[in-house]
Amino acid sequence: MNLLPLPALTDNYIWMLHDGRQAIVVDPGEAPPVMRVLQQLGLQLQAILVTHHHGDHVGGVDALRNATGATVHGPARERIPQPAAPLAHGDAVTALGLRFDVMDVPGHTAGHIAFFCADMDAAPLLFCGDTLFSGGCGRLFEGTPAQMLQSLDSLAALPGNTRVCCTHEYTLSNLRFARAVEPANAALIDYQGRCETLRASDQPTLPSSIALEREINPFLRVRVPAVAQAAREHGPQMPDEEDAVAVLAALREWKNNFR
Repeated sequence: MNLLPLPALTDNYIWMLHDGRQAIVVDPGEAPPVMRVLQQLGLQLQAILVTHHHGDHVGGVDALRNATGATVHGPARERIPQPAAPLAHGDAVTALGLRFDVMDVPGHTAGHIAFFCADMDAAPLLFCGDTLFSGGCGRLFEGTPAQMLQSLDSLAALPGNTRVCCTHEYTLSNLRFARAVEPANAALIDYQGRCETLRASDQPTLPSSIALEREINPFLRVRVPAVAQAAREHGPQMPDEEDAVAVLAALREWKNNFR
């Protein structure tokens, strides 16, 4: 099985899985990058998976469905291009012989979902849309800090070797913020250097892994004392007692204005 991040729009990735004959894509914000690869590799598009309703994730759905006849699967509680099979937590999609379990991960949007494959070429695979980024998380456009914390906790509980397929190349920006939160985090310092080398060669920093994100992502580390203290210093409205939701909310507000 082949896993490809297809650059799209300004900084999006459309993820493609293919077996040499058929393919699936996740969050196609535009159709042309997908159509080019389908034609170049002689692939038939079998299915389109959608994590949430934002235009940079669904903008190419109709064109791809019309051109290929691919089926569309997406969140039951969000308006996405129709017809689409509605999905919610506990549902599953089978494509390319692989089972993708659906997880509800609200926060960035109210009905955001993720797709988890427990075994693809002997390792788990996660398509998490804009909920989890390498070194960061999505903005809270529709959900609450409590919802985002619960969503991130559920993703952080996945196996450490899970490959994390985010949909934006935000890694370097996120890591600059993460260094402001935890300047002495050795794993973070090392990872930032590796990502800078990749981007200097115009290579993607993704996929990441759940194990790595647990070590370097401040939004998965809200219960670490140093992270909570940094959030408190930049969020004086925070309560004195340890409160993971308040820490996440303060971090997210800090990141929203971080330059």
